Amino acid sequence: MAAAAAAPCVVSSTKGSLREDLTCAICCDLFREPVMLACMHHFCKPCISRYWRGTQGPVTCPQCRKEFSCRNFQTNYLVAAMVEKVRATTSDTYIQNLKKQLKETLESYRLRRDDHNNNITRDKGKMDTIKRFGADLQTRVKGEFRALHQILDDEETCMLEQLRREQEEELQKVERHLEALKVAVRELEENMRMLQQASAATENTVLTELPQLRPCVQVDVAPEFDINAFSNKYMAPLQYITWRKMFKSLKPGPSPLTFDVESAHPSIRVSRDKTVAVECDGMILHMDHNKRFLQCVNILAAQGFQSGRHYWEVEVGSKPKWDLGVASDAVDRHSRIKLSPESGYWTLRLRNRNEYSAGTQPWTRLQLSSSPERLGVFLDCEERRVSFYNADDMSLLYSFANGPRGKVFPFFSPCISGSSQEPQPIKLLHYPPVALSG
Repeated sequence: MAAAAAAPCVVSSTKGSLREDLTCAICCDLFREPVMLACMHHFCKPCISRYWRGTQGPVTCPQCRKEFSCRNFQTNYLVAAMVEKVRATTSDTYIQNLKKQLKETLESYRLRRDDHNNNITRDKGKMDTIKRFGADLQTRVKGEFRALHQILDDEETCMLEQLRREQEEELQKVERHLEALKVAVRELEENMRMLQQASAATENTVLTELPQLRPCVQVDVAPEFDINAFSNKYMAPLQYITWRKMFKSLKPGPSPLTFDVESAHPSIRVSRDKTVAVECDGMILHMDHNKRFLQCVNILAAQGFQSGRHYWEVEVGSKPKWDLGVASDAVDRHSRIKLSPESGYWTLRLRNRNEYSAGTQPWTRLQLSSSPERLGVFLDCEERRVSFYNADDMSLLYSFANGPRGKVFPFFSPCISGSSQEPQPIKLLHYPPVALSG
């Protein structure tokens, strides 16, 4: 600030010195038509002319008193230009304009500074938001994996306990048989001792009867140890078995959806188990129902959601076109409406085999590295988020951050292919949590 304050003083001092140099010594004002004498001093042409008027003979310089025999002087155009410049820069108008310019420049810099400070505040706010959301997401990720670790730990503990228990049972079987054999051996050895004593006694006396012997212990045949039966369940593909069992505990687990036949457009045929929907050439006669789509080839799932988190998978195969996602319970099913969140639809679509789009308004084109044949849909009612995944590698395809409120239903459209080929179906995938081990 000190340097900035000093700069105008230096400029003012410089201007003051220059003005003095360009001031006529006769009239004490800025030169008017400046002329230079032979002694290099400058004066106004009218001033020096008046000064010399009435002088007889030689004339002198008003400043240095040098005498000149003739009254010659030379117009100094450079000084004249400098005078005009100083006069212009010291005029009230110029000063007012300069002050105005300085004020405007200062205001411009102040606004830019305020803008930068506001951006700094916003950036710091963004950093705080990123850190806060990052910490929340880390907690969430750790919680998700902690739950998976707990499932695996519980499964490992259960399997090891089962193995220990079965091993103990097998060992107890062998130990019981071993103990019975030891008892039988002791009884036999005792009878052999008694017989040996009786045999030795016959040398001195006549043996009239056999000694009283202990009854021999009957020992069953040793139980067979079937090492294959014992080890089969533990030599099995434990990782795959456990992975299948984990479906029981996944939150959310894959929802076993079925199609709502009463919502199906008349051009959609639904399989008996209500997991396959395909377009058909003719119109299927149905009872009129308020739930049915009449203008668009659409169908809903029978299961609706309005709270919690839900995930389901759909097989689309190599269909050239389709739509799927979620639809609000209140959508208009009797009119032709564009699929968009504004109309109550949050969808993903395929056209012409490789043109993928998210159902925004206008459509958001997606560039996918591969064409998924199975898609996963994740609905988080609390977070109001609808996300689409390639179910083969769980790569995210698109996510709606401002999702639905209230009750929604999984939505599907097999579309009208318009080709001579056999229409391909949309299938709802089920993953029954069946254990593969005994």
